[in-house]
Amino acid sequence: MDEMTNAVSLSDVATIQVGDVVKAKVTKVEDKQALVDVGYKYDGLIPISELSALHVDKVADVVSVGDEFEVKVIKLNDEKEELVVSKKAVAAEKAWADLEQKMASGEVIEAEVKDIVKGGLVVDVGLRGFIPASMVERHFVEDFSDYKGRSLTLKVVEMDKEKNKVILSHKAVLEEEAKNQRQQVLDKLEAGQVLEGTVQRLTDFGVFVDIGGVDGLVHVSELAWNRVDKPSDVVKEGDRVKVKVLKVDKENERISLSMKETQPGPWQSAAEQFKPGEVVTGTVKRLAGFGAFVEIAPGIEGLVHISQLATKRVNNPSEVVKEGQEVQVKILDINPAEQRISLSIRALEEDREEQVERVNKREQQAFQQENNQPLGVTLGDLFGDLREKLK
Repeated sequence: MDEMTNAVSLSDVATIQVGDVVKAKVTKVEDKQALVDVGYKYDGLIPISELSALHVDKVADVVSVGDEFEVKVIKLNDEKEELVVSKKAVAAEKAWADLEQKMASGEVIEAEVKDIVKGGLVVDVGLRGFIPASMVERHFVEDFSDYKGRSLTLKVVEMDKEKNKVILSHKAVLEEEAKNQRQQVLDKLEAGQVLEGTVQRLTDFGVFVDIGGVDGLVHVSELAWNRVDKPSDVVKEGDRVKVKVLKVDKENERISLSMKETQPGPWQSAAEQFKPGEVVTGTVKRLAGFGAFVEIAPGIEGLVHISQLATKRVNNPSEVVKEGQEVQVKILDINPAEQRISLSIRALEEDREEQVERVNKREQQAFQQENNQPLGVTLGDLFGDLREKLK
């Protein structure tokens, strides 16, 4: 309603009637009512219930002597000199029109929490506004006691004038802000960036990390250079971690991250750690038709080709080794640049056979020397010497 059109000037008091909006000035404040001068032949009365759409304990909490505002005439009886006006009626009419426009445009408003009731919060938006508990925050809130007196940013989500119902949401504002923040982060993200984030939640297939308002996934294979059975072995919720951006799908808001890419890779020191000809202990990680892969250090696997599994012919690697088995292997060749290591079990067996042969030969030599028998003596020589002695 146009305030200027509906406000009755002081010179037109003779035409005042129920429904008119007139200017008022507070002349007296009592416990349960206030008296106002509306330019009529007697003062108007504002009951405490007509001061505000919200509950009022004391009239003095809302108005003071000398305050000026507009009121609506709700009762008029000249015979009894009874003139009752309402401050909240004018405020409510203005509020309905204003809130309807703001609901249509999606505009954000701000209001103070006046009361905490079962199921949510009550705010003053020119009339009684209600924020359901589920629309206060993006997360669950168990206790709303510290919300009274706080000013919240809100969006109008539902209005029903007949039922005098106005539903507002602070959560909607927060979600829009979060969406805008996510978009800003996504716009700046590029593959290869190294960032810090916070672990939000763990799943069987990986970890979701918040990198500034948007979550990215660190797949279980990207948690560490060594094999990870479950994410909880590496991180927990709330941990601050360093991640590298692997891929960004801005349209679907999907971000692939890696923790292991921010850590020194095991192959960087592989050339210094291992040398060809060295014998090491490892664990059989997996079998293939062409051989067995053996982990000799966290994140470093080498291949024992099927031809290097044993000195005998092997048709299937499972004939010789099984997954999870601990084995000794000999390093044949190492190429850190290509992340390849050639290993051999057969070479160890051959080394052992050679060693046994050398030991046997040394023992034979020692035996011959103890019996004063020259090396390389033939039976002919022995019998020839015996014949000479018999003569």
